[in-house]
Amino acid sequence: MAEIPFARQTIDQIATLRCVASSTPAARLRWKLQRVGLINLFDPHIFSTDLVQNGKPAPDLFLHVAMAMSASPHECIVVEDSVNGVIAGKAAGMHVIGFTAGNHCMADHGETLLRFGADIIIDKYEDLGAAIHSFGATISQGGAP
Repeated sequence: MAEIPFARQTIDQIATLRCVASSTPAARLRWKLQRVGLINLFDPHIFSTDLVQNGKPAPDLFLHVAMAMSASPHECIVVEDSVNGVIAGKAAGMHVIGFTAGNHCMADHGETLLRFGADIIIDKYEDLGAAIHSFGATISQGGAP
């Protein structure tokens, strides 16, 4: 398991509040983030489905995260690579960026995510900043605050 190219640099430039909201159990999620060297970009804002009764595609996790981070759902931007995550993000009333840079994503994965409600699709981390900015969020030019 290795870091996706440009992940650290891109995430570090996102100046808005950021977090991880994953279906992965909490202990494994933290292990994975440590292993790829990204945990410090999100900690302590790391949320797992372990925290809610219903996992994705239910909106419970995303709504829990919005409340925990004092954000209104319509202000939130979800970056998702799964159909269930896209469905959950849209059900929560959030903007959803479909992300297809993962090795598990097939050639038509973006089309599938769009069909299930993703607002836009990006296929590499380098495009994430512009995608987030398109929803009105702030991107820092010099790193995270």
